[in-house]
Amino acid sequence: MAEVKINLPISENDVRQLKCGDIVYLSGTIYTARDAAHKYFYEGGEPPVSLSGLAVYHCGPVTIKDKDDNWQITAAGPTTSMREEPYMAKVIADNNIRFVIGKGGMGASTAEACIEHGCVYLSAYGGCAQLLADKIEKVSNVYFYEEFGAPEAMWELQVKEFPAVVTIDSKGGNLHSEVQDQSSKLSKG
Repeated sequence: MAEVKINLPISENDVRQLKCGDIVYLSGTIYTARDAAHKYFYEGGEPPVSLSGLAVYHCGPVTIKDKDDNWQITAAGPTTSMREEPYMAKVIADNNIRFVIGKGGMGASTAEACIEHGCVYLSAYGGCAQLLADKIEKVSNVYFYEEFGAPEAMWELQVKEFPAVVTIDSKGGNLHSEVQDQSSKLSKG
C-alpha cells in the first residue's frame, strides 16, 4: 500500500501502476456525473468536454451561489456507484476515463473495463461530504444543469489533494469482491 499524489490528467501507464489499497490524493479537474449523465453518454450523447485522462465522480453535490454569483460546493459526498454499472464500462471505453470515484464498489463489467482500458475505481470516504467539499478549490463550470437538474448536472471541479482509496485496480484486484468472498466463507462456516 502506498500514498500517491496525482496531478490530473494522468496517463494510462501511470494509472496501471496503482494497486488496491493505495491511497491517492487527486489534484486537478474532476467531473461529477450520476444516473442522467451516464445514461446520456451510454446512449450516444457526447460529453461537453474531453474526459480523457480524468476522473468521473459519482456525486450529486450540494451547491449554492455566493454573493458574486459564483457556484460553491458545500457538500460533496460520494453516491452509490452500483447504480451506474449498466453504463460504466462503455463510458470508460468511449472516453478514456482513468478514475471512477464513488462508494460501494462496482460490478464485473466495470472491473473488466478497468483492466482493458487502464482505469481504477476509487472509493471516496462516505460520511465526509463537508470535508470532501473542502478539497474543492473552484467550480469551473456546470453542464446539463437545465436538462438534468442540480444533483444530476455535470459539475467541473478543481480539486486539491482530494483523498480516495484504490479498491478496483487495472490488474484485476478488487477489494469489494475480496470482502464479499470472505464474508460468504464466514457465513457458511
